[in-house]
Amino acid sequence: MTRDETLVVSIDGQIVAPERATVSVLDRGFLYGDSVFEVMRAYDRRVFALQEHVDRLMRSAGLVYIEVPVDAARLAAELTAAVQASPYPDTIVRVHVTRGIAPLGLDPTPARGALRVVIVAPVHPPTLEDYRSGIAVTTHRTERAADNTEAAGAKVANYLVSLLALRAARVVGSKEAIIVDGRGRVLEGASSNVFLVKDGVVLTPPVTEGILPGITRSYLLRSAEALGIPLRITTLTRGDLAGADEVFVTSTVREVLPVVVVDAREVSDGKPGPMTRALHRRFREFTGASGPLPWEDHEGSETV
Repeated sequence: MTRDETLVVSIDGQIVAPERATVSVLDRGFLYGDSVFEVMRAYDRRVFALQEHVDRLMRSAGLVYIEVPVDAARLAAELTAAVQASPYPDTIVRVHVTRGIAPLGLDPTPARGALRVVIVAPVHPPTLEDYRSGIAVTTHRTERAADNTEAAGAKVANYLVSLLALRAARVVGSKEAIIVDGRGRVLEGASSNVFLVKDGVVLTPPVTEGILPGITRSYLLRSAEALGIPLRITTLTRGDLAGADEVFVTSTVREVLPVVVVDAREVSDGKPGPMTRALHRRFREFTGASGPLPWEDHEGSETV
């Protein structure tokens, strides 16, 4: 965001001025990253897939034993109210639920007063050039905080591993890091899900490997089904990325973003592929968003 942009902030259901929105230094979300979160996108002041996002937040909280102090319907209403209070029609919505405040110490048992914070800001998707030409990504071998734990798949706030992976990618000119685990499996991006296309088939890793079950990812699976495109949910490797016909990443803000370079090597002919475009177009129909697709000009024709 820029300095002159207007934020809407809600704390425990009450909208407050951003400059007066405060959280205790003893909150475990601040001290230990002991919180779960969701990021949503509103199109024309309507949150896309609101119920799916709220349900996933509740599941994440359950996996790490945080008791959300309101039910799903109340939380959805608070999110909607915050979006409606924004002066911008298209926004990004971030909600955190922390475990609350406790005496200093790692033990979560004494924590009380789980806190929920909602922030609504104007959305800043990737550039037109990124959508037109595609982006470069770099693979990064690491283990994430929740890997191989009972919280695998939860959207927890401790993103240090992904942050470091993305920093390393940026150093070499890439715009996303693709996480590869200790067994050599391609999992997901630092803040995205990963898909590839090979011989007319769309492939993506399974949730059982600990990836985040992305909401946009789920709608891409539906998009493939709606278009009659063959789909395989299967283990992927760096070699699969290198030999793909198309690669793309998905997320709430990016929607569907083509990848044309992986580890400094071009994917196929180095241009966004037709299946990536078709799936993005179908995904947009689910969102109800109006206007041209991100790689088109205002007349609806592709810019080259």
